[in-house]
Amino acid sequence: MFKKFQRLQRLISILFLGFTSGLPLALTGQAMQAWLTTDGVAIATIGFLALVGMPYTFKFLWAPLMDRFEPPLLGRRRGWLVLTQLVLAASIYYLSTISYEIRPATFAVVALLVAFLSASQDIVIDAYRTDVLEVAERGIGASMSVLGYRIGMILSGGIALIWADQWHSWSRVYAMMAGVMLFAALFSFVFLPSVKSDIKPLHSDPKKELLGFLALVLGVLAGVYITRLAFSAVGVDFNEANKWMQLAYVLVSLSVALPLGVKVAQFVGFATLTQSLSSYFNQKSAWAFLILIILYKLGDAFAGSLFTPFLLKGMLFTQIEVGIVNKIIGIWLTIIGAFIAGLLMMRLSLFQALMSFGILQLLSNFGFYALAVLGKGAWGSFTLMPFDLGFVAVAVPTQIDSLLMSAIALENITSGMGTAAFVALLMSLCSNQFSATHYALLSALAAVGRIYVSPVAGVLSESFGWASFFLFSVVMAVPGVVMLWWMRESVVRISRKSN
Repeated sequence: MFKKFQRLQRLISILFLGFTSGLPLALTGQAMQAWLTTDGVAIATIGFLALVGMPYTFKFLWAPLMDRFEPPLLGRRRGWLVLTQLVLAASIYYLSTISYEIRPATFAVVALLVAFLSASQDIVIDAYRTDVLEVAERGIGASMSVLGYRIGMILSGGIALIWADQWHSWSRVYAMMAGVMLFAALFSFVFLPSVKSDIKPLHSDPKKELLGFLALVLGVLAGVYITRLAFSAVGVDFNEANKWMQLAYVLVSLSVALPLGVKVAQFVGFATLTQSLSSYFNQKSAWAFLILIILYKLGDAFAGSLFTPFLLKGMLFTQIEVGIVNKIIGIWLTIIGAFIAGLLMMRLSLFQALMSFGILQLLSNFGFYALAVLGKGAWGSFTLMPFDLGFVAVAVPTQIDSLLMSAIALENITSGMGTAAFVALLMSLCSNQFSATHYALLSALAAVGRIYVSPVAGVLSESFGWASFFLFSVVMAVPGVVMLWWMRESVVRISRKSN
């Protein structure tokens, strides 16, 4: 009986932490896009502002500090959770007080800080989930995590749109989200079960670890500076450069700065980073798995990168209609998708789940293509009657576009299923001693598509139109499915090893 209670407590904790992970993500993604769109900011500019999400792709660099150091009283995982959630709540509240039109640079910097803290919270949540779940619980645990994650994005990315429309204030919406994160910190402090006591951090010199991290940061900054000098030397004017040249600068900077930072850190002696990376890359097919991780959700990420501006500015749907369809109704579809994924993953192998769910999420992008080609009202509409759920209400009957509803239904269900299998894959690749660093590395690569396709997406949508953009998103999803088929034996091997 006690073991059943402990299992239930673990799964409820994973569900809630999935929610707290998804909540701030939308605040620097879809919700921020809607805020900027309603303020009249250009689509291409909104696409480039998606780069504030870069910390999600770099989080493995400071994840070793969370593997190595343990805040007092609450332990290594819960201590970091409470700390990051408290600071995240304060940062979201501060963002709510800033207007992009008046202080664009300050807005971008604080949004970057929110993304950094959100990525830091994700580091701990992913490590906690990997450490606390039994191997037999990983399938259902992944589904619970995805379900909570999607609910968090529903609140901050969908219900937030309805609140913004009703309150005529995005600042008030962000202040409300800060309060939710404050509650999350309290929940983590009181309810979360502790992880296994035999999972210990690496024994190393703390001062040398911190010095190594500082060397890493300085190496990255030096790489960015060197790249800027190189671009300036060939005559690039950053004030007048076009969007493609600016994107090229960002990508080249990353390719130079990141390896340089890691090399400098290893030279100085960042032991946790060095040993955790060695632990992962000593695995068979380690590099191939990294490529698979980047490609598997790439098409899905590309289609969703500018989804909110597409609906609001491209298709001229109202904020309240997008909020209702994409998130309020979408919550039930997400629950269905997560429930189906959980049941199927109890019967399917990891490879079978990844392949079948991956093909389904590829096909779902055709729904957005159909919406762009056929247009608003092509399949008619239906009337949603007024409702009041307490936390959100619609006072008058609302017309809902049937094609919009169908496209979003397909996306919510299939994307949730694909993500559940994907999370189970990532957990299978992690070592418990370095679970924060390993999962951060793997999930950071998974975020590459979501973060770095946005600038390309903004330029493509403006240059070729939305229909071509979504058709291209289908093409972007094909390499991931092909790579998965090529690696089928390796996927079967790691799933057997985990069991």
